[in-house]
Amino acid sequence: MAEQYFSRKPSAPHRALEFTAVLRGRPFTFGTDSAVFSRREVDAGTRLLIDALAVGPSESLLDLGCGYGPIGVAVAATVQGGRVVMTDVNRRAVALSRKNAEANRVRVEVREGELFAPVEGLAFDHIASNPPIRAGKAVVHGIVEGAPAHLLEGGSLWLVARTQQGAPSLMRKMEEVFGNAEVVSRGGGFRVLRSTRPGNP
Repeated sequence: MAEQYFSRKPSAPHRALEFTAVLRGRPFTFGTDSAVFSRREVDAGTRLLIDALAVGPSESLLDLGCGYGPIGVAVAATVQGGRVVMTDVNRRAVALSRKNAEANRVRVEVREGELFAPVEGLAFDHIASNPPIRAGKAVVHGIVEGAPAHLLEGGSLWLVARTQQGAPSLMRKMEEVFGNAEVVSRGGGFRVLRSTRPGNP
């Protein structure tokens, strides 16, 4: 069985690749490697999420479980004055994200660690993730449960999941935690889901 992309310190032999992808209307070059998610191309779910993200000028984004960085890099390159922080538990993914940010000449901050541990005490306008469904429900639900504490008032959590592999139950969990959830985009067998942190009464 192949080493999972959510391993902390992948031991699989390096198999470096490089490809170009057009995201949010502009080309990006990404270097990838073994033991990272979707190493040959930006997968359909991530593409759908990137296109759906409504991040305004000077707003902040946490790209949680960033992999080699397509979400954070694309947003950083196309949102004026925004702040992007990217995190991943996978050390190899973190190194690739830093290299890809530099190669695409965008300013981001990449931190290593599990779930919200690397951003303790920080809050963002948006949190986006293509959650690792294969890591299990506890990890995926941990993203939803931990998100409100790291969102500014009125901030949004954006997740993508396969319609036939977890999207309905994930949406129910988001509704339970936030009191709201909606499908903002769908295509290719995926749904992009959004919940918003309510303002204080």
